[in-house]
Amino acid sequence: MTRSLVRSVLAIAAVLAMSAAVRAHHSFSAAFDENNPVSVTGVMAEIRIENPHSWFFVNVTDETGKVTRWGFEGNTPTSLLRAGYKRDAVKVGDKVTIKGSRARDLTATMGAAREIVLQDGRSFIVGPRGAADAQ
Repeated sequence: MTRSLVRSVLAIAAVLAMSAAVRAHHSFSAAFDENNPVSVTGVMAEIRIENPHSWFFVNVTDETGKVTRWGFEGNTPTSLLRAGYKRDAVKVGDKVTIKGSRARDLTATMGAAREIVLQDGRSFIVGPRGAADAQ
């Protein structure tokens, strides 16, 4: 009886773990609106090159001096490397403009990054095609 109980508990735990992973990953169109472009300029605050998606966080200062942190989802590390992006291409503290698609939740300061443009004009494609390509 105890073996079947252990097996049942392990099976339930496995199902719960898999369902959490499936919920964590989403389709582009579920989270972002490719018809709603966004472009923000600010200072790179954090860069996470990790699976399943990379993230770029930018501190944007408005005309009153208020700083708002924006988060942009990018491609996987492998996709970034294939596109020519190197880990040190953009650094924390760099002034950047990120172009992409706005999150469907308009109260969230986030989007899907398409391109990161550095102050010196260099640019990197870091995400899927979408609204930013129409800009």
